Amino acid sequence: MSKRTDSNSYTMIFAVGMVLIVGALLAFLASSLKPNIDENKRIEKQQNILYAMGVNENDESSATFVSTTVAGDEFKKYIKKQLIIEGTNTFEDNQAYLIDVKKEKSKAKEGGVRRLPLFVGEKDGKTFYVAPIRGKGLWDAIWGYVAMDENMVVQGAYFDHKGETPGLGANIKQRYFMDDFIGEHLLDASGNFKGITVAKGNNDAINSDKEDHEVDAIAGATITGDGVSAMIKSDLRLYVSYFKTLKK
Repeated sequence: MSKRTDSNSYTMIFAVGMVLIVGALLAFLASSLKPNIDENKRIEKQQNILYAMGVNENDESSATFVSTTVAGDEFKKYIKKQLIIEGTNTFEDNQAYLIDVKKEKSKAKEGGVRRLPLFVGEKDGKTFYVAPIRGKGLWDAIWGYVAMDENMVVQGAYFDHKGETPGLGANIKQRYFMDDFIGEHLLDASGNFKGITVAKGNNDAINSDKEDHEVDAIAGATITGDGVSAMIKSDLRLYVSYFKTLKK
């Protein structure tokens, strides 16, 4: 028996068998857990959108979502319309929040028409227009949600990342950074889109000038900050035509 188990053929058969068994087990787990994973992603998107328009559980310094147990109900309460902008057409779709922004950006690069989700919310008598954005940081993907009023003045923002450096680029999801965007103008006085730059040399440390199209950079996180600037400028620019329709 020992001779059989010591043979190369036995080793190969054993290895192949283990790969098949483990592969089948992983496939089963992935399939069985997919509904839970999809549900968690859905709730997280709802929390992100709500956070951007000020529906959250923040204290004086921390950034905290509404709890997962109430996110669905809060989303229905505050989000009045879910829109999809596709070329020159705009229509309502109650599952617009499920659109994969990454895939839509890839589609546009290949010459396709990108679908742009936009969420119209109401809170304390104000209307908010929340748009998702996505870009590239130092190490990997970064993304966010920006809430605007009808003049494309930022009313709130939420940013996140996949793998930025802790204590540096990862701080884009800290409240002190995200709050700096509140009140910033995306359009200049003539109505042209300018975006917002995360500026290392910004001379407005307390961010009192809301029409300079700049916020203070995070020390030691220049490339991540550049990524935030780039995704704001590239993605939010695409919504300008829709906001012009609000003025008609």
